[in-house]
Amino acid sequence: MTTTLPSAPQLPSLSTDAAPGLLSPEFWQETFALNRRLFIQLQRRPSTLIAGVIQPLMWLVLFGALFQNAPQGLFGNQVSYGQFLGAGVIVFTAFSGALNAGLPVMFDREFGFLNRLLVAPLASRFSIVLASALYIMALTLVQTVAIIGTSALLGSSLPNLAGLVVVALIVMVLVLGVTALSLGLAFSLPGHIELIAVIFVTNLPLLFASTALAPLSFMPPWLQWVASLNPLSYAIEPVRYLYLHSDWSWGSIVLEAPFGGVSLGAALGVLVAFSGLSLGLIQPALRRSLL
Repeated sequence: MTTTLPSAPQLPSLSTDAAPGLLSPEFWQETFALNRRLFIQLQRRPSTLIAGVIQPLMWLVLFGALFQNAPQGLFGNQVSYGQFLGAGVIVFTAFSGALNAGLPVMFDREFGFLNRLLVAPLASRFSIVLASALYIMALTLVQTVAIIGTSALLGSSLPNLAGLVVVALIVMVLVLGVTALSLGLAFSLPGHIELIAVIFVTNLPLLFASTALAPLSFMPPWLQWVASLNPLSYAIEPVRYLYLHSDWSWGSIVLEAPFGGVSLGAALGVLVAFSGLSLGLIQPALRRSLL
């Protein structure tokens, strides 16, 4: 007598549909959800934003007062140091905020939250990166508006509407590139101590090796070359030119570098290239960590 064993139950077949892409609604939904999480953290600890607004305003007021008796003509005809300094404070504040963009991701790594995201059914894990970049850009816009408003109260002229749009574009392009580098470091370095050390070592040298605090003509020749190769100078000088000239154009010379004049359009092109290079350089680190 033969015994027939019951057949095993049929399991439902797994779907072979491709995962949603970077342009899918799911990708943007999860990006904004992760972005909202960062803003909830900011709402619970608003001291981060308050300090981020107060610090550049203190720089603007204190440095402007410190150098108000600088020799006439050092910063241009009929230009006070406060007017000269405004562009440097805007750009350096944006740069500092973007350089710190990797810290929240690094803490998520150390506390285990990032691992939970990596095993979640995300449309694309690059939404983690984009959410951080959008968060930093939003904070930078708030800081920039505060600095521009304070500069106007202190007597500095404002760019026209088109000039303000270009200022915002320059700042956003710089923030994108620096945020990409910071996130790359957050995925590459072993812990937050190392990341903070890199931030401390990088921050002030790049400030003093740019045209944020002094014009190129005030620097020794070797420092002029260093400042002319610093991406911050290619953001500071266009913003400064837009502040001081209402009749600007894309061909206006905004930086008299040792190797020749740099136009407004060329400076923006350098920033776009810098951001593109930054995004390209971090791809291996992101793929190892996110894919």
